[in-house]
This record gives sequence, C-alpha cells and structure tokens, in this order.
Amino acid sequence: MVAASASTAVDRREARRQRLLEAALHLFAEVGFHDTSVDEVVAQARTSKSAFYEHFESKEDCFRVLLDQEGGALVAAVHAAASVGTDHRERMRLGIAAFVHACARHSRVARLLLVESVGLSASIEEVRRRLHADFAGITESEVRYAQEHGDKGLAGVDPATYGRAVVGAVNEATSWFLERGAQGDPQELADQLCKALAL
Repeated sequence: MVAASASTAVDRREARRQRLLEAALHLFAEVGFHDTSVDEVVAQARTSKSAFYEHFESKEDCFRVLLDQEGGALVAAVHAAASVGTDHRERMRLGIAAFVHACARHSRVARLLLVESVGLSASIEEVRRRLHADFAGITESEVRYAQEHGDKGLAGVDPATYGRAVVGAVNEATSWFLERGAQGDPQELADQLCKALAL
C-alpha cells in the first residue's frame, strides 16, 4: 500500500513536470523566451509557481531541459531514419528528410532549436552546440564511410567540414520553410536540399 502511494506520488510529480514542459514549449515557441514569464508558464500548465521551482531552477533552466529533451528526440529520429538506408548516400538523404519532416510536424520544437535557443546563454548554447554536433556527426561518419568505400564524389572532402556544411544548409533552409508558414511539401524541400548537396 505504501509502495503504491509512493508510486502514485511520483507519477503525479512527473505529470506536473510534463505539463510545465508542454506549457513552456508552447509559450517559448509562440511568444518567445524573453517575453514569456514563469507566471505565464504555470498558468498555462494549471499548476503553482512552487511546483515550477520543484523541477527547474529558473526559466532558463526549463528552456535548457526542454531543448535537451526535444532536441535529443529529434536527433534520435534522424538516426533511426538514416539507419535503414542501404548505402551512405541514401542514409544521408533519409536523415535530411527525417529532420525536415520532423520540423514541419513539430514546428514549435523546431523554433526552439533553430531560433529561440540562439544566443540565450552559455548553458543553452552548450546544449544547442551538442545537438548540432550530433547532427553533423551523422553526416561525418557517412562521409568517412564513403571515402573508405571509394565514393569519388566525396574524395578529398574533409568530413567534419562537410558535416557542418550540411547542418548549416539544412537548418537554414528548414528555418526559411517554417518562416513561410511551412507552405509546400516538406519532402520537396528535402529533395531539393539533397540535390544541392549532391546526394
């Protein structure tokens, strides 16, 4: 009985935390980090300010946790999509398409990663840079694979530079697509990116 009560309390606490994160995601994406207050987050989550500070040290800490959680899920989705490709070029194409489609489906998460996180603080920048490094790392490893397996189109290309170039191009094009209200087909955007990157 005691164990069941403890488990229920933990479940309630986690449900509150998720409500706070969902409210923060909505407000940070719609209103912006700077124009969102903790009071507005707790009102949206229908909980108390004390509950907010049970889970997060500050508004910035809440943003950092959210970026880490949602950005991490996005990286995992890209890895999973890319992994089913039969060769390095298909894996890169699938990874780019997965990123573009995920951003189109979850535009609030994309706004957090691509817009709101830029230049906020050192701790948030650390998470943002790690997420971008994870994305770049997927491409880097595929370029190395290509070079080891005789792909002449990628011979002599520095894998790290190529990885960063892909991340920059995909981020910028996806941001542009979302800023226009995600009009058009995300797959067409992914296809055009792959053509531009000679994939």
